Amino acid sequence: MTAMIYPTTNPALAEQMVVARGEGPYIFDQQGKRYLEGMAGLWCTALGYGNEEIIETAQRQMRELSFSHMFGGKTHPSAIELADKLAAMVPMTDGRVFLGNSGSDANDTLLKLIRYHAEASGQPQRIKVIAREQGYHGVTMASAALTAIPTNHTHFQLPFEALGVLRTGSAHYYRGAVEGETESNFVKRRATELEALILAEGPDTIAAMIAEPVSGAGGVIVPPDGYFEAIQAVLDRYGIWLWDDEVICGFGRLGADFGANTMEMKPRMMTLAKALSSAYVPVSAAVVQGEIADCINASAAEVGVFGHGYTYSGHPLGCAVASKVIDIYVRDRIFDHAAEVGAYLQSRLREFADHPLVGEVSGIGMIGALELVADRASKRPFEGMKVGQFCAKAAEEKGLIIRPLGGNRIAVCPPLIIENVHVAELADKLLAALNTTLDWVTAEKLM
Repeated sequence: MTAMIYPTTNPALAEQMVVARGEGPYIFDQQGKRYLEGMAGLWCTALGYGNEEIIETAQRQMRELSFSHMFGGKTHPSAIELADKLAAMVPMTDGRVFLGNSGSDANDTLLKLIRYHAEASGQPQRIKVIAREQGYHGVTMASAALTAIPTNHTHFQLPFEALGVLRTGSAHYYRGAVEGETESNFVKRRATELEALILAEGPDTIAAMIAEPVSGAGGVIVPPDGYFEAIQAVLDRYGIWLWDDEVICGFGRLGADFGANTMEMKPRMMTLAKALSSAYVPVSAAVVQGEIADCINASAAEVGVFGHGYTYSGHPLGCAVASKVIDIYVRDRIFDHAAEVGAYLQSRLREFADHPLVGEVSGIGMIGALELVADRASKRPFEGMKVGQFCAKAAEEKGLIIRPLGGNRIAVCPPLIIENVHVAELADKLLAALNTTLDWVTAEKLM
């Protein structure tokens, strides 16, 4: 073992694989074994590995300007170019862009901007944020509080109440519906529950509701038809902003530029990261509507400084790479490609609906998940996470990377550049892993 404290890892099971290199949609371990990267790293390597255009862009930027901060009136061309590209792309009127390093810090930034705006607009009480069960929004102190996954909370003593975090139900029909409830009635109930929460807390105390278009780490939960329209109507009734966390869904993952467009969301705030640079370098963006930024800027001008920013906000390397990645998405019609190949991926995933271990198949575009259950008829779950973990390990042994999530769900989220032949490889290896897992749970009498 090295001196490393590993992120999101069981310390007793660290260093199980040393990844040596990557090429296209594949990674290779230190022994030279090849794996189809069925999770695009951590939902992020949209253009795969070893893209020479991106590498050349990074080299050129490092030679021209390896670093420049953006404090005290300084800026540089790469940051300006990226901010303007993003503002022109996002589904938001007059978007303004704050650049950071990760999805976690982008969400942390927006939580701070909500509080700044509350003071600047004469509504100091309007700081609460509604987050959903099964949502994932990061691991900083603030973004982890917005997250609703138990492993990200245990022992961290997160200040939920102090941060004004409220919780409402998820969009997960399979697990959240009551017996006999249709999807339409489930959506209506979730909207009614949201409105009841708002009224109980006081509408003038709530600034925003944060939501992923499709929940990623919480299980790849695709909302039923009409869900966001119903939620948006409630929020609009009380002047509450929709905060769209696009860290996973943005830049083609759902088969369109942004998940908000796929799901008909009307955000006033957005967070972007991961595929923004295809994960070649860390970079993120927090985007707010112009009137929000104008209010904050006017107050900051009176104070004499906007007192928020990171050393690496707008780092030239991250900005140059992200700008090149966006150019490639547009030039090569990557989002259209993701929609086309994603349709085939979803058709192959649906083939698992009748597998003895599978209770639910969910997905859209280039993201999907299977929930492994002990009894399909009753939806009885396996206890703990060991079945999902076993299945992920079985897939790894067969040369496929997938990810186990809470509730014994296993996720796939391949690079957007894959072709149908790679989808077929993914499906074949996933089936083999499921069958190996079925043999194991049968032998262990877990069903």
